[in-house]
Amino acid sequence: MPTGKVKWYDAEKGFGFLSQESGPDVYVHAEALPEGVKELKPGARVEFGIAQGRRGEQALQVRILEAPASVSRNQRTSQRNSQRKKPDDLATIVEDLIGLLDGVGEGYRHGRHPEPANAKITAKLLRALADELEL
Repeated sequence: MPTGKVKWYDAEKGFGFLSQESGPDVYVHAEALPEGVKELKPGARVEFGIAQGRRGEQALQVRILEAPASVSRNQRTSQRNSQRKKPDDLATIVEDLIGLLDGVGEGYRHGRHPEPANAKITAKLLRALADELEL
């Protein structure tokens, strides 16, 4: 499989271009990104398949090999620390989330999947808590 780097990617438009280590730039659409990945950071090393599209080569099944180094990582860390929620607030959020997950678990015990809208909200809340825990 060819490898290269992300030249640019526009998450709003859902596409961008990859620079191959040997060869021309390759178009990449959001559908080719790994599951759960919504955007590619410029400079990230990637591996991908290639198919001939209507307007030239197009990347398929992109796999991120290495994220680009972040120059401002320390700045972001200090900014995040100043934005952290208070432990009392987080305790309430965690307790409410546990109650929500208990309801989801109960539904599964009875052979039911959560409604798609509820599943999306639950997943979004879990991701938000995970982001807060990573700060």
